[in-house]
Amino acid sequence: MYLDVFQLSQKHLKCVTGQQIRKKTTSLYCNAVFKSRKTTPLVPICNVCFYDSAPSAGFLQCLVRVFFGCLAAVACGMLYAVYLSTYHDRKFWFSTRQELEREITFQEGSGLYYYYYKHMLTAPSFERGLYELTIDNKTVSGETINIVERLSLYPELITSFVYRITSSQDVVEPIYFYIGAVFGLQAVYVTALFVCSWVMSGTWVAGMLAVAWYVINRPDTTKVDHAIPLRDNWALPYFSCQVAALTGFLSNKISSATEMFCYLTMSATTVTFLLVWEHSHYVLFIQGLCLFLLDSFDLVPPRKMADIHKVYLSSLFLAYLFQFQNPALLSSPLLSLLIGSVLARYFQVELECFLSSCFSDFVTNFLLCQESFQAPSQDLFLRLTQASVLPFYFLVLAVCLLSTLQTIYRRLSGQPMTTNLRLEDGRIGEQPEVIYHVFHTLLFGGLALLFDGMKYLWTPYVCMFTAFGVCSPDLWMTVFKWLKLKSIHPVVLSLILSTAVPTIIGFSLWREYCPRVLAELSDLPEFYDPDTVELISWIRSQAPVAAVFAGSPQMLGMVKLCSGAAVTSLPLYSDINLLRRTEDTYQVYAMRSAEDVYKILTSQKTNYVIIEESICNELSLNKGCRIKDLLDIANGHVVYDKGEIYSFSKHGRFCQEIKLNYSPYTNYFTRVFWNRSYHVYKVNSVISFQY
Repeated sequence: MYLDVFQLSQKHLKCVTGQQIRKKTTSLYCNAVFKSRKTTPLVPICNVCFYDSAPSAGFLQCLVRVFFGCLAAVACGMLYAVYLSTYHDRKFWFSTRQELEREITFQEGSGLYYYYYKHMLTAPSFERGLYELTIDNKTVSGETINIVERLSLYPELITSFVYRITSSQDVVEPIYFYIGAVFGLQAVYVTALFVCSWVMSGTWVAGMLAVAWYVINRPDTTKVDHAIPLRDNWALPYFSCQVAALTGFLSNKISSATEMFCYLTMSATTVTFLLVWEHSHYVLFIQGLCLFLLDSFDLVPPRKMADIHKVYLSSLFLAYLFQFQNPALLSSPLLSLLIGSVLARYFQVELECFLSSCFSDFVTNFLLCQESFQAPSQDLFLRLTQASVLPFYFLVLAVCLLSTLQTIYRRLSGQPMTTNLRLEDGRIGEQPEVIYHVFHTLLFGGLALLFDGMKYLWTPYVCMFTAFGVCSPDLWMTVFKWLKLKSIHPVVLSLILSTAVPTIIGFSLWREYCPRVLAELSDLPEFYDPDTVELISWIRSQAPVAAVFAGSPQMLGMVKLCSGAAVTSLPLYSDINLLRRTEDTYQVYAMRSAEDVYKILTSQKTNYVIIEESICNELSLNKGCRIKDLLDIANGHVVYDKGEIYSFSKHGRFCQEIKLNYSPYTNYFTRVFWNRSYHVYKVNSVISFQY
């Protein structure tokens, strides 16, 4: 159907393209008039025409829509932060606990970061506290280290600085200020996902749907529930803002002022992301590969790619300076990609280092056995399917990927990119921001299939990408263009489906999951660890101030947080020296003699060693990844007999033998504390040989 534009005065008309129509909140319709004159130019019905007064009205309507969209984005973020805070308080009974019990809720050794936040608050001045952390000799026994660089403590430095200068000590407790900052960043996280989906689809309904899916799939989108101070909980919100800014920057439909805003936002968030997480440059390397593919097929203007390269290089340079000339950034694959180095050679060197001389057998197997490096379970895909996100994700991905392949084929055939796409063109794969997210979700999705830890980088963008797709008229129009639909006008149908489908999905999610979310807030689970509380209380009251403790990295992180005592290792798996010290400390769970273990512990200047029943008597289906199994393999205490694996040594397992209290164990060690979960032994400074 076509509209004869000559029926209206050319002087008082201004045409609005279908690209602009799809951004309007209300549908505009024109009556079709058929003319037989061959000389009359015909315009598709989706190119609706307005009078001169329309531009001001359209601008006002656009402002109203942007205002309510921003209001919805901020509201979603704030509501999510309130939800997290309420859920956390009820899960751990946080507001009713004593300070020690609150700190114990920081699991997986993450409480170590909070210890340095407390240190900065108790220091005489911020400058003095920072200086003490850069030459710290009270954390790892026998070593002086720059703990700011080693643990990426910029979040704690900034949070403590803000707490000091705002005089918040008169209003809120330090621990609430700290976790409140993390929850606030999670609000920024979902707001950025909202904006990203909104920018790509043209409707903020997509943003609300993205946030809904994110909250429903919370166990697979974030680890903030149980390990608040983890570095990725601080870093990923900045990465989300960077991706949203990059999405807007790649778009062909933004003004120069908006492009500059996106560029500045992208620059600030990239350098912040590099500063707060030691693994961030690997994430940016994957993102850089996505952009490299866009550049290889000339899918984005060279000017914009040059600007993005400047952002990466300047961010790496600034991060290198602020992280005390961290050599890891100079050897990062992101820098290799930017300067055009031979990546194959880099990975070959890294792989040889990983498999041979850089790590021992124990360290290599220990890292590979971490949960983050395990393949994801089928439960992940079952949960995503039950939340309806995975089926629609595959639909959206298939359409966008096929359209992207068509675009790449046209580019290879010499056809130029179309920068002023219209809705009726049905070419969603020619939008640079869409192409980027296709590559983004494919690369991160491939890694998520291999490593469970990558799901926290993939699943949030699955929610965002899927919400964008089902709410985008361009996607539906692309499908109808392929089907050559003629019975119903495809533009009208695409506008209807882009509204109806997300409405139906949203209603079903509300009916199914809203009661569950509210039930989580009303549930009051009991979290209490009396054995750990008893152990820490004993250390605080009975152990000397200068005592050095050995144990598992997670336990030592808790000891450092709650008592401030020096430890032999830290729960940090990116430092080879700390990993080697961890291997030495773990020998208390191996089949080694009392003399061997004593020599190892005294070389680390250990005064007390903590033996955990959960490790010594660990029962796991995955026996190859138990600590004692890894130690037996590394120590050569494994015997293979007819396909069966046995552990054999002339010495019994140390953690079990020492509990019997007979010589020679009593010559070297004296038990000073025990309960159901922990046994603490003093490392004798004077050996007494008793038989």
